[in-house]
Amino acid sequence: MPAMRVKYEQELIEEVKNLPEEYFPYLLQIVHLFKESVTFNTANESFMQGWKEVKGGKTRPIAELWEKIDAE
Repeated sequence: MPAMRVKYEQELIEEVKNLPEEYFPYLLQIVHLFKESVTFNTANESFMQGWKEVKGGKTRPIAELWEKIDAE
């Protein structure tokens, strides 16, 4: 395991040890949200999500999408 990873893991563990137990559910939510915000879906997952939205009628006309773009 790379040295920096070990260092960060140890620091995180120490921080969690010093946190009152009643805050653990909130910390877990923060970690999950952080992970979701920094990871990308695979191309297949992105396509499947888009296809699901199309089938569910969650689309907008192209003209509407261009309205807020300031093209000169």
